[in-house]
Amino acid sequence: MTRRAAPEGAMQIGEVATRTELSLRSLRHWEEVGLLKPSGRSEGGFRLYTEEDVEKILVIRRMKPLGFSLEQMKAAMADIETLRASDPEIAGPAAAPEARERLVELRVEAGVRRQKLEQQLAMADEFIAILQREVR
Repeated sequence: MTRRAAPEGAMQIGEVATRTELSLRSLRHWEEVGLLKPSGRSEGGFRLYTEEDVEKILVIRRMKPLGFSLEQMKAAMADIETLRASDPEIAGPAAAPEARERLVELRVEAGVRRQKLEQQLAMADEFIAILQREVR
């Protein structure tokens, strides 16, 4: 395991878990599967996260209720990173348009999934109303 220097203002995993309302287990799992790596490690080997890491975690967290797979989340995060890269030499000249296109497709898919969740929520509300009528 490669140790990176502790970033300035870095947070340990417990603070990040609290701020993002995620479990330590989820954050560790995301690292294990390569979804998100902490920006550094302490001398004692503890994970250290930056504000940028927290922003990435929150993006991933917002994808979870929509049912995206780990692979889809990894791909989305890679595409977001590609678009955010300010140096076209790093990302390559053809990478950004392809990344943008994939994210547009993902946005459409997220909208479809959101609509399905709204329908499920409406059914849940109807069920609750039925139960309320029955127990009066």
